[in-house]
Amino acid sequence: MTSQRKFIIGAIFIVLAVIAFSAWQIRQLAGSTLTITKETIFTLPAGSGRVVLEAELNRQHIIPQTIWFGWLLRMEPELAKFKAGTYRFTPGMTVRQMLMLLASGREAQFPVRFIEGSRMRDWLATLRSAPYVRHTLPDDQLRSVAEALKLDEAGVEGWFYPDTYSYTANTTDVALLKRANERMVKMVDGLWQQKAEGLPYKDKNDLVTMASIVEKETALAEERSKVASVFINRLRLGMRLQTDPTVIYGMGENYTGTLVRKDLETSSAYNTYIIAGLPPGPIAMPGKASLEAAAHPLKTDFLYFVANGEGGHTFTTNLASHNRAVQAWRQAVREKNER
Repeated sequence: MTSQRKFIIGAIFIVLAVIAFSAWQIRQLAGSTLTITKETIFTLPAGSGRVVLEAELNRQHIIPQTIWFGWLLRMEPELAKFKAGTYRFTPGMTVRQMLMLLASGREAQFPVRFIEGSRMRDWLATLRSAPYVRHTLPDDQLRSVAEALKLDEAGVEGWFYPDTYSYTANTTDVALLKRANERMVKMVDGLWQQKAEGLPYKDKNDLVTMASIVEKETALAEERSKVASVFINRLRLGMRLQTDPTVIYGMGENYTGTLVRKDLETSSAYNTYIIAGLPPGPIAMPGKASLEAAAHPLKTDFLYFVANGEGGHTFTTNLASHNRAVQAWRQAVREKNER
């Protein structure tokens, strides 16, 4: 064998060895775990190529510095079809799994919870603090929400369904509110069609208004339809509703945490100690149970209820019994404070 032939064969063996070693290193990289110890949110900007991706992964210490990352993308081109977005990486995830996630476009989902009984101002504050939400509303006024969603201002409070909503990064505040509004409208439409006969509601807004009052009056699921029955009975008899939560809502920022007699005697569109019938609109976002209670209240003779000191309420049919229940509640409060 000539020396030239030996040289060529040797060179071939070297090249094959280098190729084999490189392929092994690339496979090792693909199967290695990310260098993160906790869940990491990673954002890949739009228009990013391979160089930008690698630079960002290195900058955030998600993968180790290596010469093989670019070669992995060339060796497995399906992994190079990554999409811009915001993703959630978890400890134990391999480099290949990470690249497959980026190629899938399955962006990270973030939860935002809107609570039953809260107001639109509370929802807007929640959105202001929610991560990765893009804020487009100019302020936290009901008018701005109404304009953005093309609603009447009177159709803002109460007309958004409380629940936990998932969203991806850069979802707008308006988009999330629109989803909640559409769900509430759909639910109220269904309940309106199936509501009990003879309820003293002139329109769907009255049903939602009643549900919002029930929501604020009790946190006990088993009491909601009974509370609704009290207010329905009062409406039918022409009695004032006399419910504190409506007064509090009408006071707005003037409410400091305690109602006094002067508050109950101060006129407002929501002071049900003064006005007859329901207030002009909802006072909070009612949940499903309160909406159902407003659509299907129990049939009772109750006209009054007061807290019983144990988390629930005592329901009565006449003023004398109600006054005795009030005295019992006050006694329970005094005994509790003396402990």
